[in-house]
Amino acid sequence: MAMSSPRTSRSPTPGVQTITRKVIRTLEGLGEHPVEEESSNPSSEDDEPQEKEKEKEKIDWEIPRKVLHSSIGFGTLYLYVSGGSAAPVTRVLWTSLLLVILPADILRLTLPRSPFAGLYNILLGPLMRPSELTQTNGVIYYILGVNIVLTFLPLDVAVVSILILSWADTAASTFGRLYGPSTSKLPWSKKKSVAGFVAAAVTGTSIVLGFWGGIGGGSWVPSEKGWVGTVVFGAYAGLVSAFAESLDFGLDDNLTLPVIAGGCLSAYITIYNRLFT
Repeated sequence: MAMSSPRTSRSPTPGVQTITRKVIRTLEGLGEHPVEEESSNPSSEDDEPQEKEKEKEKIDWEIPRKVLHSSIGFGTLYLYVSGGSAAPVTRVLWTSLLLVILPADILRLTLPRSPFAGLYNILLGPLMRPSELTQTNGVIYYILGVNIVLTFLPLDVAVVSILILSWADTAASTFGRLYGPSTSKLPWSKKKSVAGFVAAAVTGTSIVLGFWGGIGGGSWVPSEKGWVGTVVFGAYAGLVSAFAESLDFGLDDNLTLPVIAGGCLSAYITIYNRLFT
């Protein structure tokens, strides 16, 4: 009896051994879990700057498109200063649009797998947005907008409208991509930011004051109305440019921007002349 008791105490039953192992494993698992959380948290924090950098890298600045967009403004300004007429310009644009640009666009959209469509996208793809690869090329709306203002508005107002399309739109797009994520969206357009709106307003004001204040203008020169008239007209032009660029009617802004901006500027000049002259 004296010898059997110690052997019993040194040899636990299998059930006790099993329970003990499970408890030990559970405790070990509990001890390892916080370590896994701690090791994962720093890595996620370290990855945040990298993810932000990747987001910045994903921004498409559309440099070839913006260069072409802006260069048209300089070309328009040169034609105006050199005494060029709007009639031959509109004829060339209409002929190019109806006989070359529009048929080519219809063909590449109708036969997207054809060699012509492939060549079209290779040559003009860098100047197009990704959405335009399967939709109407924005250059068609650009030419329509330019031709409308050149046909129906006074030449100086039409030129300013094209400059707003060329430069204010580019400024809004650039600054919107650069600072848009850190500014709020516009209440009437969730796709547009306050940064882009301000950039378009400043650029539009600069264009109008620089054109009529220096280069000239046949129908109206704000500098002749005094500094108050100049400031008021410049501020109005800037707001018109920004609002016209930010509005979304479901149409390409290459068409709506010059038409709305030019129409509002022409209306302002007409009303002013009737009231104060």
